[in-house]
Amino acid sequence: MIRFRVLVRHDIPSLYLGVTRRITVWLPPGSRRQLGRYRYPVLYLNDGQNLFEPERAFAGNTWHAAEIAEALVRRGRIPPMLLVGIDHGEVRRAREYLPVEDERNSFARRPLGREYAEFVTRELLPFVARNYPVLTGTASTGFGGSSYGGLSALYTTLVKPGVFGRLLVESPSLYVGRSHVLRMARRVTRWPARVYLGVGTAETGRAKVDEETVKNVLVLERALRRARLGPKRLRINVQEGASHSESAWASRFPEALEFLFS
Repeated sequence: MIRFRVLVRHDIPSLYLGVTRRITVWLPPGSRRQLGRYRYPVLYLNDGQNLFEPERAFAGNTWHAAEIAEALVRRGRIPPMLLVGIDHGEVRRAREYLPVEDERNSFARRPLGREYAEFVTRELLPFVARNYPVLTGTASTGFGGSSYGGLSALYTTLVKPGVFGRLLVESPSLYVGRSHVLRMARRVTRWPARVYLGVGTAETGRAKVDEETVKNVLVLERALRRARLGPKRLRINVQEGASHSESAWASRFPEALEFLFS
């Protein structure tokens, strides 16, 4: 049990998506006593159901995001900060996260990735800024996710440059649309101040797909290196034997969070 665990939920109607999205806000240790006295960095994460609570997570497995963040705050490895989990739509997850169709997924037709980027930047961020004492500068604002959610965070950062200064991309589905987002990334020169890339070598258990997944992440890394992101701005973790799962992303989350916000 987390001693200072504080989770607050909100349901936000979106004009861009035409639906209501639930978010879960994790507040750092002792923050309720200090609300109004300090302002906090914030990390927004896709697939909010899978971050904090086993009863809402896929197969009951979470990122253990609250426990990890609290431990890092208490040890002084990161500043007190907010985590904002954005629930995905049960039926429309693929459509909302993808800017183009995924030819391998029949549920990924009529993509809404651009609308989702507008929701996050023009509706969600202002909502959080109105209701919580957050630092609103680029350097204090991060976005991340895994799988389709990681691709969504990457795409949003590309089409909304200057909004997010911290980017977390885990096991991204870079193959989608004949590597559409990867091709976009190769042309970009303006990147967040810090970027963390994570991927496992056994994402699916299918050798060819696993090789393709790692290769695509390494291609993305090279694009970032060409944009002059050195070791202080870019961290990549190719984890041997790691799968496409919440447990794998949880295992890399402490390193990612500390690198992005230390």
